[in-house]
Amino acid sequence: MGYLAVVDYNVGNLMSVNNAMQYLGFATKVTSDKRELELADGIILPGVGAFPDAAEQLRVTGLMDALRQESRRKPMLGICLGMQLLFERGTEVRPCEGLGLVPGSVERIETAYKLPHIGWNSLRYPNPSPLFDGLPEEIYVYFVHSFWGKASNPETVIATTDYGTTVTAAVQNGLVFGTQFHPEKSGDIGLTMLKNFGGLTK
Repeated sequence: MGYLAVVDYNVGNLMSVNNAMQYLGFATKVTSDKRELELADGIILPGVGAFPDAAEQLRVTGLMDALRQESRRKPMLGICLGMQLLFERGTEVRPCEGLGLVPGSVERIETAYKLPHIGWNSLRYPNPSPLFDGLPEEIYVYFVHSFWGKASNPETVIATTDYGTTVTAAVQNGLVFGTQFHPEKSGDIGLTMLKNFGGLTK
């Protein structure tokens, strides 16, 4: 029986994501084992915290190279900090390298509004994606962040939100997906997105 790998790299929001996928009927493994990533049907990269600390954890565990390799042949979903790590580089605290799966950089939101951005905001879809199948625009999802992924290629941006400026809310580059918001904390709407992602792995 196939499964989804939920990556454990010591900066997790692991169990809420894992529990949501199991609630939807998907088999999961919370793992830091590169072999289990290789055998998985799909990969979810959650995360909370600072970009450089998380990137360092991926490097020292050898997971960075493993994720780059597996992203070429199976669906991968980064959530919150996990989405930011998909980009080429981050600027939080100090410049550092990301996974490089989505062209662009992660930068502090330039807004007159209070940071961090915490709460519910609506989505717009500048480009179509199977992640949002069955979901209209202007749905509300839950955010907690001060930085955003500034994509070099606008075609990779599949959702935006407004927080005093237009902010990337979700990306897709081939089989690689990312949501800046937390679908696992966004009620039935978020569960629909997770179900859509899980369906891509079958």
